[in-house]
Amino acid sequence: MKKQILKRIFSYVRPNAGLLAFAVLFAAAGVSLALYIPILIGKGIDCIVGVADVDFNRLTIMLLQIGGAVIFSAAFQWLMNLCTNKITYKTVVSIRTQAFERLQQLPLGYMDSHSHGDILSRITTDVEQVSDGLLQGFASLFTGALTIIGTIFFMMSINISIALIVIVLTPLSLIAAAFLARSSYKKFREQSQLRGEITGLAEEMLTNHTAVRLFCYEKKSQERYEKINSRLHTVGIKAQFYSSLTNPGTRFINGIVYAFVAVIGAVSVINGNFSVGMLSGFLAYASQYTKPFNEISGVITELQNAIASAARVFELIDEREESSDDGLSELFACDGSVNINDVYFSYNKEKPLIEALELYAKAGQKIAIVGPTGCGKTTIINLLMRFYDADSGEIIVSGQNIKNMKRKALRSMFGMVLQDTWLFSGTIKENIAFGKPDASIVEIQAAAMASYAHDFINRLPDGYETVISEDGAGISQGEKQLLCIARIMLTKPPILILDEATSSIDTRTEIKIQQAFSEMMKGRTSFIVAHRLSTIKNADIILAMNKGRVIEQGSHEELLNKGGFYSELYNSQFSGNV
Repeated sequence: MKKQILKRIFSYVRPNAGLLAFAVLFAAAGVSLALYIPILIGKGIDCIVGVADVDFNRLTIMLLQIGGAVIFSAAFQWLMNLCTNKITYKTVVSIRTQAFERLQQLPLGYMDSHSHGDILSRITTDVEQVSDGLLQGFASLFTGALTIIGTIFFMMSINISIALIVIVLTPLSLIAAAFLARSSYKKFREQSQLRGEITGLAEEMLTNHTAVRLFCYEKKSQERYEKINSRLHTVGIKAQFYSSLTNPGTRFINGIVYAFVAVIGAVSVINGNFSVGMLSGFLAYASQYTKPFNEISGVITELQNAIASAARVFELIDEREESSDDGLSELFACDGSVNINDVYFSYNKEKPLIEALELYAKAGQKIAIVGPTGCGKTTIINLLMRFYDADSGEIIVSGQNIKNMKRKALRSMFGMVLQDTWLFSGTIKENIAFGKPDASIVEIQAAAMASYAHDFINRLPDGYETVISEDGAGISQGEKQLLCIARIMLTKPPILILDEATSSIDTRTEIKIQQAFSEMMKGRTSFIVAHRLSTIKNADIILAMNKGRVIEQGSHEELLNKGGFYSELYNSQFSGNV
């Protein structure tokens, strides 16, 4: 599993092979100079034979060479870090971009079934963890591998037998590190999941903070947060405990090796087999040889965290996207007719919802959909727009099956105003022109006038250039709705969908909006989802739905005269009025 994830991460690194080659080259140059320094130090020590017996000329040359090696080694190290940083950030940009692109391609069902906070956590926090792991991993990999190879070469050139002792004993530290890594990986993966869960809860509570306060849910939400946070705390401590044992454990083993080498080397100096300078250089190499093992074991913590986070990001990238639109029909002239034939659909296969749905809407007709909550009204809209595909049956728009049409072409035929408003950070003008970015200010103002938004816009500090936030702070809920209606007034699509579009508007403004809608609906097919039945009396066809089925169909007067489900539903809204 981990090998596959690492292999996949490096597939994103591959396009930066040139930078990778330079990074290895600079690392090799820097390590070579760093490894040459102990030889120079040893020669310098051997220049000091005793009191009043120092070869100052040779010692001065050694010191200058050491200084030059230090400066150039640091320069090459800086260049290597520059290359690895660029590789890391380009890699992370590719991963994050692909994750966001996949997010745009995922079906609405994925968004409905996953916490938005968890999705955000994958694209932001988890990708950032991958970045941190790669930054440390690359530096340790390049310098560490080259340092190990170089020190082995230099130690073998000084004394083969002692070098073999170091080479055989030091990797014991990696065995200990690998054992601890297996335990820490599981905890880091669980930590990433809980981090997404706590982000999702925070996002949910922030988005619905008004409802939280209205229903005095603060204590409950705090308890939920603390429960998840407590689990995250426990898992985090265990992850850090296992990972924090890695570095001290490897350092302990390497310290024993270093002491062992020092004792053997000191005996060799006493026996005349070593000079003091040679022993100094050998101990320096022994220390440098163990150092990469210590660094790599320390980086294992970050790598385990990065791998666990990368797995969550790749899960998102690997999610099954919507069926391809390749080869499907492009935009064509739409007359507004809609034919729904024997359509079945359910979100959960074990719980049927829409069953045997039949509807024929002629161009320009007004079709109202009414019924109790959960009967499938909004589901019909989702099917018309292909946010979901029907399980069976067919939906024909302007004579063509919508499954044979590109989604962009299909959705461009619809104009939708929902009960929930949606704005984005930008000017009023940009928000209205969201569906038609090239619209002129004259067209935008005309749409605003038609939706009765022009007057309140002019009262804003900068009129149409007033900048609003995504939550529309500073304007009322009704004014937000007017802006959403103005968007549709601007695009003038052949088919309209109004899902309780005037629910947030006062009665006086609603009358004006209804007049504007009536004008806009002329010659256009309109689907109106309504709870207030008084607003759909003039609809050509009213579909009365219950439990996913259309149980009655006809005009307002026809359904009232039947005295059935619709009549009972309609009269129940006024039975309490005096």
